[in-house]
Amino acid sequence: MHVSFLDLKSTYREIQSECDAAYQRVMESGWYILGEELSAFEEEFAWYCGVKNCVGVGNGLEALHLVLRAWDIGVGDEIIVPANTYIATWLAVTYSGARPVPVEPDAKTYNLDPGKVAAAVTKNTKAIIAVHLYGQPADMDAINKVAKQYNLRVLEDAAQAQGAVYKGRFTGSLGDAAGFSFYPGKNLGAYGDAGAVTTDDDVLAEKVRSLRNYGSKIKYINDYQGFNSRLDELQAAFLRVKLKHLDEWNRRRRSLVEVYLQKIINQDIDLPYVPEWVEPAWHLFVVRSRSRNDLQKYLKKSEIETLIHYPIPPHLSGAYRALGFKEGDFPLTERLANEVISLPIGPHQKINMAGFVIQAVNDYVKANSSD
Repeated sequence: MHVSFLDLKSTYREIQSECDAAYQRVMESGWYILGEELSAFEEEFAWYCGVKNCVGVGNGLEALHLVLRAWDIGVGDEIIVPANTYIATWLAVTYSGARPVPVEPDAKTYNLDPGKVAAAVTKNTKAIIAVHLYGQPADMDAINKVAKQYNLRVLEDAAQAQGAVYKGRFTGSLGDAAGFSFYPGKNLGAYGDAGAVTTDDDVLAEKVRSLRNYGSKIKYINDYQGFNSRLDELQAAFLRVKLKHLDEWNRRRRSLVEVYLQKIINQDIDLPYVPEWVEPAWHLFVVRSRSRNDLQKYLKKSEIETLIHYPIPPHLSGAYRALGFKEGDFPLTERLANEVISLPIGPHQKINMAGFVIQAVNDYVKANSSD
């Protein structure tokens, strides 16, 4: 049996007629940028998240970047970021002109550790970016408490967490603003790059709307030095279709996770820890293994696709060499980079496929012990 990491073709097949109708609707409209489909998606996704405003942008990185720009964050400012995250979180800070200040994760959840944030605050700190890594919400009450103490803004990086729930509230409504990615592989994915900002702050939303469109609210009248970062009509139309299915697709992911958590029994594997106050979207199912590379090779021989999220922490990447970080500066983050492996998961993965993955993971120790 071959198990793909994520089956995007089956997602399209399930909603093909709806997507094809959306395509025809947009093409026949003759309007392809900043039109009715985008306005409708923004209204629908804002309602879904439980906020007043949604602003569609080009991708998830630009969603984060434009919020920081709209907050007038720039050179000389510092933004607290997770050490354990995808590099896009850091890049958004860099593009604004500010400096990313990394903080180690919580040892159980792998999300930003609220207990370590205060020690990283300086007179130059302006905001905290909390990443909902793998689709599991960060501990936002604790993070917001620190932010309030030091008068900092909080930006959710919700790129992997569409539909995740924290204490009864959806991600995208838990900070001052949030940035979403709708990259095709996300729980709510477009058929190309796309992203959005959500917020209850009307002033911020209006400024982001201007910044995404060359700094202009009215054509040829430019209030800011803006950017070209617009979620186009076709992607907005496709996202409107997919949003209707998001809760069901997330439910399927959670059903698979229940099986993984119950039936993976391997002393070499650390399963995800889930606090009682969150309901993850399970964008990724990430486990840890001290022999991660060998495990990945073993699963590949069994035709099971896996990925590593992420093999190189941002502070050790070439992109951030100039910041002067060295190996050992963030030991838990570095250990995770050497041990995490993402098993296949998706709304169209069959239960027998999950069973095949479980059997292979459980058999790995037996195979090793017999070598």
